Amino acid sequence: MDNSELILIQLLLAHILTDFVFQPSSWIKHKQKQKAASGYLYLHSVIAGLLTYLILQDWDLWLVPVIITVSHFFIDLWKLRQGEDNLKIFLLDQLFHLIMIFGIWIFLTGNSGEIIPYLKMVFNSPKTLAIISAYIIVIFPVGFIIGKATKRWQSEIQDINEKTGLQDAGLYIGIFERILVLTFIITGNFSAIGFLIAAKSILRFNDKIEIGARKQTEYVLIGTLMSFAITITLGLFINYVTFQ
Repeated sequence: MDNSELILIQLLLAHILTDFVFQPSSWIKHKQKQKAASGYLYLHSVIAGLLTYLILQDWDLWLVPVIITVSHFFIDLWKLRQGEDNLKIFLLDQLFHLIMIFGIWIFLTGNSGEIIPYLKMVFNSPKTLAIISAYIIVIFPVGFIIGKATKRWQSEIQDINEKTGLQDAGLYIGIFERILVLTFIITGNFSAIGFLIAAKSILRFNDKIEIGARKQTEYVLIGTLMSFAITITLGLFINYVTFQ
C-alpha cells in the first residue's frame, strides 16, 4: 500500500468514525430540532476535523482539518434544512462528504493528473464495461422482463399482497437477489447460490398457512426461477467473454 492509498483510507476512516461512531442519536435528534442553533452541530463538525488531524498524524497539514470542519458543518446544515431525513437526503449528504474527502486527497497526493487516464482505462476496458453492463442489466431490464412475463398472474395475487406484503418489497428483494447471484457467478462462488435459494425457501415456509398462499408462493417461485435463470446465464456469459 503506497502513501496515497493510506491517506485516502485515513480520511475515510475519520469520516466514518465521525458520522457513525462518535455521534449519538441524541445529538442527531437535537440537530434536527434546533438546526443551526444546535451546539451539537458545531461540536460534531469540530470532531470531524479533529479526528482527521489526529488520524493523518501530519501536524503541518493544519489546513486540512479546518477545511473538513467547515465543509462538514455546511453539508450537515444543508441536510438539516431539507426537512425530511430520508434515504435520498442521506445518500446526497454522504456523497457531498465523499466529494470533499476525495478533493482533499487529490490535493494532498497530487493525483489529479492520473484521474483522466484512469477513467479512460476503465471505459476502454472490455472486461470492466462488460461487468458494469451486466450489473445494470440485472438491476433494471431483467426486473422489467420478469414483470412483463408474470403480468398474467399479478391480478390473482394483488389482494393478497395488499394485505400481507410491504409495498415494492418484492421489487427490491429481486434486485438485490440478482446482484448477489451475479456477484457469486463472476467471483466463482457457485455454491453460495444454493445458500441463497435455501434462505429464501425458509422465509417462504410460513406462507403456506395463509389464505391464498399457494398462489402467492407459486407466483414468487416463478419470478425467482426466472430471475435466477436469467442472471446465472448472463453471469456465465460474462465469465466466458471476460476471462477467455
